[in-house]
Amino acid sequence: MVAAATALIAEYGSRALTLAEVGKAAGYSRGIVSHHFGSRENLLRAVMRDAQAFSLPDPGESAGAWLVDTVRAYLTNVTNKRPAARAFLQMWGEAIAADPVLMPLYAEQDASFRRLLADKVREGIRDGSVRADADPEAMAVALLGLLRGIALQLISTPPPARAQAIIDEAERAARHALRP
Repeated sequence: MVAAATALIAEYGSRALTLAEVGKAAGYSRGIVSHHFGSRENLLRAVMRDAQAFSLPDPGESAGAWLVDTVRAYLTNVTNKRPAARAFLQMWGEAIAADPVLMPLYAEQDASFRRLLADKVREGIRDGSVRADADPEAMAVALLGLLRGIALQLISTPPPARAQAIIDEAERAARHALRP
């Protein structure tokens, strides 16, 4: 059901998505979808959670290295999960446009991801792997902007050529921005 909802959102957006359409696309009845998720909001939350899921790098040698590795992992995930990434970013765009269901979901998710990044920047400052004058919250916003901006381009139609070269450049940019 989540895969069917993801495909529908990736193609048409989430605003017109109904539990009945998802049930039909998944080969189930609306009742099954409604029973499983309870509401459209819960279904959207499940799609968002599934689409953004990716394996974070191991803690590794330093927080700075973890941040750089996370840039690569995030963007690689976007290229590997193209329909799911498209759905995630499509819903993010709708959240920005003040969708009453998606706006609070994405505000919560973005704040959580920024906190994680800012905490890692602070850790990197302490362990010497991130420049001492970095502002953790500002760097978190900058890193998330780098990730989301490039992700939007990687899922665009047609996507830019040479995705791996783009990911390599994003990794280099993050490494340079963090370097002590």
